[in-house]
Amino acid sequence: MTTSELEEPVLTPTNNEDLGEPVTEPEVAETPVEVTTSELEEPVFTPTSSDDNIDTNPNYSNSDTDTEEEISLDYNRDYLGYLPEEIYGNLTEAQKRGLQTWYFWTGGNEKFFRDLVTISHGEADFLGLLDARPDSDLADINKHYQRNQRFQEIGVINDPGCTAATEPDEYGLWLDQCDQDSYAAGVMGARKFPNPNFDPAKWDVAQYYASGDNKAQIEPPYRIGISCGICHIAFNPNNPPEDPADPKWANLASAIGNQYLQEGQLFGSNIPDSDFRKQVINFQPKGTSDTSRIATDHIDNPNAINAIFNLADRPRYDEVMNDGTTEKVPHILKDGADSVGVALASERVYINIGSCSDYWLTRHDAISGTEPQKPFDIETASKECEFWNQTEDRMADAEDFLTTLTPLHLADAPGGQDYLTQDQSVLAQGKVIFAENCAKCHSSKQPPAEIVADAEQAKQWYRESVLSSDFLEHNFLSDDKRKPVTEIGTNAARALGTNAKQGHVWEQFSSITYKELPSPGTLTLENPFDEENPIELEIPAGGSGYYRTPSLISIWSSAPFFNNNSLGKYTGDPSVAGRMAAFNDASTKLLWPEKRDRTIKRTSQDSHLELGKLVADVPAGTPIKLLANLDPRETPSILQKKLNSDLGSKVLGSLVKLIPDDILAPVLLKSNQAPDFIEDHGHTFGSDLTDEDKLALIEFLKTL
Repeated sequence: MTTSELEEPVLTPTNNEDLGEPVTEPEVAETPVEVTTSELEEPVFTPTSSDDNIDTNPNYSNSDTDTEEEISLDYNRDYLGYLPEEIYGNLTEAQKRGLQTWYFWTGGNEKFFRDLVTISHGEADFLGLLDARPDSDLADINKHYQRNQRFQEIGVINDPGCTAATEPDEYGLWLDQCDQDSYAAGVMGARKFPNPNFDPAKWDVAQYYASGDNKAQIEPPYRIGISCGICHIAFNPNNPPEDPADPKWANLASAIGNQYLQEGQLFGSNIPDSDFRKQVINFQPKGTSDTSRIATDHIDNPNAINAIFNLADRPRYDEVMNDGTTEKVPHILKDGADSVGVALASERVYINIGSCSDYWLTRHDAISGTEPQKPFDIETASKECEFWNQTEDRMADAEDFLTTLTPLHLADAPGGQDYLTQDQSVLAQGKVIFAENCAKCHSSKQPPAEIVADAEQAKQWYRESVLSSDFLEHNFLSDDKRKPVTEIGTNAARALGTNAKQGHVWEQFSSITYKELPSPGTLTLENPFDEENPIELEIPAGGSGYYRTPSLISIWSSAPFFNNNSLGKYTGDPSVAGRMAAFNDASTKLLWPEKRDRTIKRTSQDSHLELGKLVADVPAGTPIKLLANLDPRETPSILQKKLNSDLGSKVLGSLVKLIPDDILAPVLLKSNQAPDFIEDHGHTFGSDLTDEDKLALIEFLKTL
């Protein structure tokens, strides 16, 4: 899920990307405890498929008068949407409720996304994206996608229970036909609700699409909300679809993470390419979510959407909570900022995608971010927002459902055996290399504290652990510790996020331990404008500057690698062959860093950017992070003068040509919150191995 969190959408464990990060001081994680939830045997109801009978603010609870004869096996008691019986499988009643929450619960964020249409003057319009009207109809004004175009164009997953509209509905909208689910909107994770402010007498579909201001003023018949599924539900690597535009239910995996999603296009499809913001969106890597787009921290830091496996085996560590107590919690989000327990971290994600928006929007400026953030207060939300309490009640069951998700192995995929070595000596060699170089970070099975300090004893312990027949059983394949970005060396943008720091919007969702983290030191970064003068960035204390170790579970299926999906080629092909092509390219570049592309995101055409009261012309070829990581609230006066007088092609053009302006270049870089321009650098662990050892390690990684 996400907006700004499509970031980590709920219960985010790790992304299956990096290998062998360095170890800091030894910590002993709590042995994971299996999550259980009491099962409630309550009746269910089968809703009508008629939109006329949909509650505009559904409570989703069944009536005490329901009888067994009225119950369909296809629905559990907390019906939110349709799923065929095979999706439920052998889940308990609690897990079925959790599955319904994961797939369908929006927490009322459909109101936020309607408000976002108004705030953005129609630039962000989910309803318009889902309206699959003919290409010739209003296509020059608003971006519309046909059902058979959606996956290719924006990477969303079509709902198998729906079909393309063959004619407009009574309101002139071409929405998918979803006969079994009145709330379905045609895309997994998108939900359709009646708009309580809709006035049929004032509705005109042509006028609605005529301008952004019209969208803000004319209330449409529906509101569109999103669930966790918008980001996390995608194609099952072990049962890929024959046609990605027409998947079947069996082709979907609940929490694999949608590595094809073009998330930025969901929020800015109607922004013209001549707007610098659209350039940022266009170059957002596929399969990532900019979790701080809303609420913004003014850092371009989209991060890979996580797969979720072996959740019950995730390590937990002592962290001081905001009330002064100490609890054992996992480190959630790429930087481990969500550190107050799974349930509360998960609820924060719902807020981050628009639940309780009437209160949330008083805490920050959703679009421009020109006003200082204020902390989101949990107590206030629980008193003023009923959706907070309803979502809170659902989190235990959602977590219970997610604990049922287990790894997807290449050996079980169609033709998967063809990609695996049959030479057991090579596989054994790869295991030893993994034990000696990777397992200290990428295993939740760690040696006893008393031998950690003895390098030889620890190395022998890791060898025995990795070579054991049960190494992969109940292994999270991550120690889940925070590591300094100064040691890992990958692009620092996400680690430098500020939203969970003291005084910022998510202050109450990070532990005191997080907010008191020391500075990890100073980063030395390459200067794309002056190779002789590297950028020195001192990271302040208070939480920023760390990445937690990502899990390697099913890493064969999740390339490109790294927290920003920057390492390796994007194939856009969900077949086993497509995934393995991406994996082979990424793993090669991981272990042979000299083969990396050293990517810098640059604008593809001339554009313009508003910085406060200033409007700057931005030439084609400008590094996107040069301007995307500027905080307009902190823009120094000297920069404002420069921007106001000469930021156009004369000055920025000289930067593009790598001829730095004596004043502007240093000021832009000094004012930049994350001047780390090369996307795919760092994490060079294992690069000094022999080629034979590297190839053996890759063979073992395929089996995870």
